[in-house]
Amino acid sequence: MTLKIGYIVGSIASQSINRKLAEAITKLDVADVELFEIPIKSLPLYSYDYDADFPAEGKELKAAIEAADGILIVTPEYNRSIPGALKNAIDWSSRPWGTNSFNEKVVAVIGTSPGAVGTAAGQQHLRSILSFLNTVQLGQPEGFIQFTPELLNEAGEFASEDTAKFVTSIIDAFVALIHRVNG
Repeated sequence: MTLKIGYIVGSIASQSINRKLAEAITKLDVADVELFEIPIKSLPLYSYDYDADFPAEGKELKAAIEAADGILIVTPEYNRSIPGALKNAIDWSSRPWGTNSFNEKVVAVIGTSPGAVGTAAGQQHLRSILSFLNTVQLGQPEGFIQFTPELLNEAGEFASEDTAKFVTSIIDAFVALIHRVNG
């Protein structure tokens, strides 16, 4: 059985290093996994004024999350938290009240930053939000990747075999968790 894992990139910047990380992850050789992006860039800012009549972008986001066997969030840190675009997407996915698309969803978090601790700070805040949404989170291994010019090769793949193995170990642990939770 092929698992369908949706991934959300927390940054909407066109040259986001977290988008590059997500794209490198999609190139890993992980058996029986189909990764697909759940885009968040076109979402308007959430307001409960939309609850009675969700726009198409909000409906598509919720449907994509609900259809996935698991969600991988690839995010940077902005001001020791998560990017506003990611928080906005999370708000859309959990509204209107009582229709939380993340409820009991299996989620893994990974990210990259130029410094050694940036994504770690953002991920810690994200995990608090995900706990409130009643997700099942992958706790270990944690995915804090320091972005350097040597991280990826010209094809957008991990340049180091050790890094590829480490990131694959995260995806493998995520897949195992999805199987345990979803039976």
